[in-house]
Amino acid sequence: MSWTEIAALIEALEPARIDADLVARFERLPAGPYGINFYTPTFKAYATSEISACGKSAWPAVSITGAECKLQCDHCKAKILEPMIPATTPEALWRVANDALAGGAKGMLLTGGSNHRDEVEYGPFLSTVRRIKDAYPQFRIAMHTALVERDMARRIEAAGVDAAMLDIIGAQDTVSQVYHLRRPVADFERSLEALVETSLKVVPHIVIGLHYGRMLGEWSALDMIARHPPAALVLVVVMPFYAPSHRPFATPSSLEVGRFFLDARAALPRTPVLLGCARPAGRAKLEIDAYAVMAGLQGIAHPADGMVELAMALGREVRVTPACCSIAVGEEVLALADSSAERIDPGLVVQAGRRAAGRLARIPVVAR
Repeated sequence: MSWTEIAALIEALEPARIDADLVARFERLPAGPYGINFYTPTFKAYATSEISACGKSAWPAVSITGAECKLQCDHCKAKILEPMIPATTPEALWRVANDALAGGAKGMLLTGGSNHRDEVEYGPFLSTVRRIKDAYPQFRIAMHTALVERDMARRIEAAGVDAAMLDIIGAQDTVSQVYHLRRPVADFERSLEALVETSLKVVPHIVIGLHYGRMLGEWSALDMIARHPPAALVLVVVMPFYAPSHRPFATPSSLEVGRFFLDARAALPRTPVLLGCARPAGRAKLEIDAYAVMAGLQGIAHPADGMVELAMALGREVRVTPACCSIAVGEEVLALADSSAERIDPGLVVQAGRRAAGRLARIPVVAR
């Protein structure tokens, strides 16, 4: 059976409009060596009929600026920071980390609002990050660095951060109009280069549709990343809930997003490519996630219902991990190297194009 026919047999995918031509292109891709990991980061509530929620405190998101951000980008307006745990002093960060550990956390996402140069002012906090890592070496810290100079990249490395993340923007109009930032596109590549030169696991992000819902600098961003290969690439799709009325965002086409998955695979054939948690809801999410599974992406955060069934029906080895997909890089991002961790039983899916025998039992999160 073709992949289009297999997808048509999955009940959860019935509302989706899957493009047969694109699916045929996915089907012709060479099989990669990796399975797929479904991530359930805990900074927003999540569960489907296939995957149960992980503990709410397993992976807290912490902002060193609280809800404050100077840039006020058109797609965000700093609203993404509001639900995060504030830690606006080094002492508060130490307390937050200890509270998180006491609650069973395995790691945290450390971020904050940017200044007018798209820099998060971590300087006063780095000694506390080092203190946390010295006291709790197994506690993993992923940092959204924003733009950095080489000196700051080395200081972040010395503090013991495990993974560094930053958005890579490839169009000057997007930098100036959406981000309200007076810096050249080249600064994004210089920051990436500075981070990749360290021992940090670097995980850049590309926001698909960042230019008011249109594709503009995404391919230039891919080129930058290909010149400085990172530990992994995370793709997300713009969610402009807070866009100003005078500059509304369109919803990116699921088909365009799926085609970009092909381009990302081609540009970074040896780099894990993941789909992060930000993307439109509803039917668009179903379609985008289905394309991600078929394109051979190695991870999806907060997968739509039916994705476990689809992945297994296509013969992909499936794992579920309660972690931010940006920290789980290298062997961890694929969650295949640890032979002791549970894998999903392929017997849950009836082979050869039959409809699954009832809904899949909800799969417990595999704690690492």
